[in-house]
Amino acid sequence: MQSKLGPYLHTFTILGRCAATGQLGIGIATYSLAVGAYCPVLKPGLGVIASQAYAKASLGILAMQLLEQGNAPERIFKKIAEQDQYFSYRQIGIVDHKGVAECHTGTETRPWAGHLLGDGHVAMGNSLAGEHVVEAISRAFSEAANESLDERLLRGLESGRDAGGQQNAEGKHLTERSAALVVHGQDEVPLFDLRVDAHMTAVEELRRIHGMVAPYIEYIKLRSEDPPNTPSQDVWAKEHGLVWEE
Repeated sequence: MQSKLGPYLHTFTILGRCAATGQLGIGIATYSLAVGAYCPVLKPGLGVIASQAYAKASLGILAMQLLEQGNAPERIFKKIAEQDQYFSYRQIGIVDHKGVAECHTGTETRPWAGHLLGDGHVAMGNSLAGEHVVEAISRAFSEAANESLDERLLRGLESGRDAGGQQNAEGKHLTERSAALVVHGQDEVPLFDLRVDAHMTAVEELRRIHGMVAPYIEYIKLRSEDPPNTPSQDVWAKEHGLVWEE
């Protein structure tokens, strides 16, 4: 849906920080298309932000600028509210580099809308089947504490989908047609930056793409840090049993 407020995104999201590695990341899924282009904002060593509902991408960028200036999340929301006349239509989540999580869910976002703050994460969404969706997302993320951050974020999305995900005003289920996964360590180059912009089962497709990409993270690191001793990718893949069917 497009409105004068910006594209409306029926969305569920998990923002998180890994306490062991300091990595920051976001998993997001929605009925709208190309959600990875609108909502996620992440800066290594600083924080991760999602701006959604009646999404205005510039607000996520502004929030990150304010975070970089040393503003606490509560202060960031106050400053954005002073500049955005439609702040009550927005949903903005923040997890900073220390794992402090905060979220604003505007009173005019479409129900069910809300968020759940957890240890180093926030689960949030709007136009959802109910509060149990964000509860399922948060629980899945927390219960996978021994897994990598990318895996925890994916499990959160899958649990949100399985709990009912999104629905329209008539209570009809809305499938996830786009999804994204972004994870950063301390480098500007992301560990994962995966997008599914248009697919009728976007969360499943995101999982499939992640499963193809994740085994190559080791190779990408080797290639950047030790070029003289890095074999060609096809040779390395064959040595590691990663040869795909043509």
